[in-house]
Amino acid sequence: MFARLGRLLGRILERDKPGDQPVVAQDHAALTASIRVGDVLLVEGRAKVSTAIKYLTQSTWSHAALCVQDLSAGTGEVLLVEATIQEGAHQVPLAKYANFNTRLCRAAGLSMDERAAVARYMVERIGMRYDTRNIIDLARYLFPTPPIPVRWRRSLLTLGSGDPTRAICSSLVAQAFQSVGYPILPQIEMLRESSGRPLGTIWRHRHATLIVPRDFDLSPYFAVVKPTIQRGFDHRRIPWAPGDEGGWPGERLLG
Repeated sequence: MFARLGRLLGRILERDKPGDQPVVAQDHAALTASIRVGDVLLVEGRAKVSTAIKYLTQSTWSHAALCVQDLSAGTGEVLLVEATIQEGAHQVPLAKYANFNTRLCRAAGLSMDERAAVARYMVERIGMRYDTRNIIDLARYLFPTPPIPVRWRRSLLTLGSGDPTRAICSSLVAQAFQSVGYPILPQIEMLRESSGRPLGTIWRHRHATLIVPRDFDLSPYFAVVKPTIQRGFDHRRIPWAPGDEGGWPGERLLG
């Protein structure tokens, strides 16, 4: 009974609402050409669960997926692995997010072998399922903007069964990078002698369940890749509408 109710909640929470969000002008062809194996794609979702995650994390980004196949494979298709409530960890084409607001994040300094290892980690976990029996865990998303102090909001995302095989979204992507010893937003501690003299620092990975989509954007170890600029952007070629001079609407009144 709880599993059936959980699946129903999952469908409600992940129902897409395209009309709820303006889409920034994007060049999907440029994104397709720019993305590489091991890159993280952040997505501004439009479903109820996405609204809740954006509110709780105080961020534009509600979802994270990892590129496991780029155009260099010669198939003409870019593939991602992502985790959702209804489908668990599964593979999708990049084209799924052609009409979404996205951001491309790339880990700096990873070797080709390490990129392949991160992608392999994700592929090997395809089939992992979200624990839809935990309806209390799911119900927290039914009210996207609960009146909760900012300092407690992120902690709501860590509630759940705790089963390591029930991974969602950014937690699974975080585990993939941690598997090759790559930092996202690590905890850095200063080591000191009893006298107080500093001895250096020690780094610790944050638990993967504490990593949210925006952390890849905020991380100093991930570069933000702008596909439109990378492809070669020329503002002189923009087909502006006739009579569209730009500027603030009240500018002429103030003049």
